[in-house]
Amino acid sequence: MKILSALFLFLSLAGATANAQPARPVILVSIDGFRAEYLDRGVTDNLARLAAGGVRAVAMRPSFPSITFPNHYTLVTGLRPDHHGIVDNEMDDAAIPGQHFTLKNRAAVTDRRWWDQAEPVWVTAERHGVRSATLFWPGSEADIRGVRPTVSPRFDGKLPADARVDLLLSWLDRPADQRFGFMTLYFDDVDHAGHDFGPDAPQTTTALAVVDRAIARLQDGLAARQVEADLVIVSDHGMAALSKDRLIRMQDIVPAGSYRDQIDGPYAAMNAAPGREAELAQALLQPQQHMQCWRKQDIPARLAYGRNPRVAGFLCLAEPGWNIVFGDDAIARLKGGNHGYDNAVPEMAAIFIAAGPAFRRGVVLPAFDNVDVYPLVMRLLNLAPLPSDGDIAPLLPALAAPQ
Repeated sequence: MKILSALFLFLSLAGATANAQPARPVILVSIDGFRAEYLDRGVTDNLARLAAGGVRAVAMRPSFPSITFPNHYTLVTGLRPDHHGIVDNEMDDAAIPGQHFTLKNRAAVTDRRWWDQAEPVWVTAERHGVRSATLFWPGSEADIRGVRPTVSPRFDGKLPADARVDLLLSWLDRPADQRFGFMTLYFDDVDHAGHDFGPDAPQTTTALAVVDRAIARLQDGLAARQVEADLVIVSDHGMAALSKDRLIRMQDIVPAGSYRDQIDGPYAAMNAAPGREAELAQALLQPQQHMQCWRKQDIPARLAYGRNPRVAGFLCLAEPGWNIVFGDDAIARLKGGNHGYDNAVPEMAAIFIAAGPAFRRGVVLPAFDNVDVYPLVMRLLNLAPLPSDGDIAPLLPALAAPQ
């Protein structure tokens, strides 16, 4: 078990890292919705050079569900969504009555109760004296386990990519005793374009170029300040093209009024209405075209999903490119692309690039799971990782020397 091996590592290193400081700043960058094969399209020259001069993975497998908040929290905890509790972008919890978690519900997003099932990198770092600054990373605006990053600006989706870079660079201009050992940076341009227009649209190509220039701006800013940093660049998931010709109309499958709390898209999650579980199960659990459905306790083990009480009672998973909809409103909202499919399908594959003094040059890693990023980041920070689902072993060939 990865968690048991991480527990041994944690216990063996905990005393030695009580007052540890990283050798240099560690900057974790997320490019939301950057599909692995985008890197080979010839659009992102700066990212390609960074990868060639450092480390890249053929692909990085996201965790299921392959969506934003669950995977961002996985990247900084090393835990699958079922284990860290952020099981969806939208969810309910009987232990948090009266509050529905959505990305736009600021009261929920900043409420530590949703996040406290796990401890992200910045909480451990702050507890060990490593100052952290997070730019728009999901979870960083909550007092998780009573701790927030030293700096964590409120999310501003209108802030352009270059301005985000400039804000992070300004943190490096602080006096030496006020600088940060761990920083995060988040870009959502590529994800927005992929959703609105599809992964192969010219608008997505433009968004890729925008973020690529922002990465170059970050590199130039570090060089101008003579700051050596270890950069780890990831994405949370990929993107698949959608079509209104590939719809699974749930209203034609399940009896009206038999379900509640539904989520639709590449997968559908729903609970049975009171007294109607058998009726809903009979409708869903028979063979379906272009999707499979399960009770939560029967979700395949390979998805590592369904044990957390926040997971809805039934899950249906569509084939790549198909979309599950509840009613005409959902059809009207359908755009060019989406994600959330089986995390093993190629369209959902994410990127991993790393560069800096801690990394070898010109290394291409086989595909690995995104839970493995957490133990790597903790090692770069000279901190003992907490028990997790991750394993640093697939990333050891990337390191320049024993860390």
